[in-house]
Amino acid sequence: MTTAQIESIGQHNGQTVTLQGWLYNKRKAGQLMFLIVRDGTGFIQSVVFKKEVDEATWEAAKEATQESSVIVTGVVRKDDRAPYCGYELGVQKLELLQKVPPESYPISHKEHGPDFLLENRHLWLRTPSQMATMRIRHEVMAASRDFFNQRGFINVDAPIITANAAEGTTTLFEIDYFDDKAYLSQTGQLYMEAAALALGNVYCLGPVFRAEKSKTRKHLTEFWMIEPEMTYIDLDDNLKIQEEYVAYVVQRVLQNRASELKFLERDLSKLESITAPFPRIAYDEAVTLLQSMGSEIQWGDDLGAPDETLLGEHFQKPVFVHRFPTAIKAFYMKPDPERPEVVLGADLIAPDGYGEIIGGGQRIDDYDLLVQRIEEHKLPLEAFDWYLDLRKYGSVPHGGFGLGIERLVAWLAGAPHVRESSPFPRTIYRIKP
Repeated sequence: MTTAQIESIGQHNGQTVTLQGWLYNKRKAGQLMFLIVRDGTGFIQSVVFKKEVDEATWEAAKEATQESSVIVTGVVRKDDRAPYCGYELGVQKLELLQKVPPESYPISHKEHGPDFLLENRHLWLRTPSQMATMRIRHEVMAASRDFFNQRGFINVDAPIITANAAEGTTTLFEIDYFDDKAYLSQTGQLYMEAAALALGNVYCLGPVFRAEKSKTRKHLTEFWMIEPEMTYIDLDDNLKIQEEYVAYVVQRVLQNRASELKFLERDLSKLESITAPFPRIAYDEAVTLLQSMGSEIQWGDDLGAPDETLLGEHFQKPVFVHRFPTAIKAFYMKPDPERPEVVLGADLIAPDGYGEIIGGGQRIDDYDLLVQRIEEHKLPLEAFDWYLDLRKYGSVPHGGFGLGIERLVAWLAGAPHVRESSPFPRTIYRIKP
């Protein structure tokens, strides 16, 4: 007997197959039972007709409850009216492996509040919307690696435990490290700079941690970030790589996860329009534009969430805001030689209110200027001795960027909160499950 998966069930039309999964929902109509079975790859309606099965199968189908584990054998039939996948299974045999006690499963088929769902995140993942979002996340991760691998980038893993801050000491998680003090990494960027000077173009993809006490729908305390770093590159070339990468990932998700996007009722036309190049606007112009739209932003302020939303609505696609004030950017950002009060960096703002998804730019490649900036930010110079070595031994113009995976997934999936794009989200109030 062929064991099949629901995502490829169309390859078995007219054949008898076995599915191994769980009962998601059930409806009885006289001599018929309609079972919605899931197997991790999708959902399918399985029809049990009492006259066509033995007594054991009929009783097992009657006994099966929500999330009971089942093995179902039957004939695959194409039916455009069938929910979920356009196919249904004419059941011949059903084996009930483990029966969930009736009405004990916490997440029933009714509305639940977000706190309740997060408390039961380990079970919430089994619902169709969350499964679709996780499969989109998988595609984003795979597409990200493919994009950079195909362009000759080398994947280098950055450490999670570090001795120094990269983007300010106020957002660090401090940990005991034997007889010393250490931190959970805010970013792998500094290590990617070292790797780039050894290997050329590199990237890391892994978890990072921010201890900022933010409660917005766009923040997590633990998230995944992809951070490419490139040598002998200027800001324009950097932005070109960024827009090509984002456009590639969007089109890849449209190609391979269209069914998941449709299930989530995502407006595909909005994503289909995401092609490079993206609009670019200087910070000065952005401030003027935002003020004309009613924002109270002043030159020198960082963009707030409402400002990012206004820019996204104005351009209707991702937009680069470049050359922010030097005073509000990280110590390693390179000032514009022609205008030192701004940096050679940019943020990429996503539309639909999802805000910044990329931050990046040129790194300071001059030793004395980097020392000055570290001191201005009141960071311990000794913690950056190895980082300063990169400017002493063969320094070159270089730059890169960081993209938050969860924010990108939330935007693509149309998720109302970034926590839905993380399998087990960590926030200021949640560390379990």
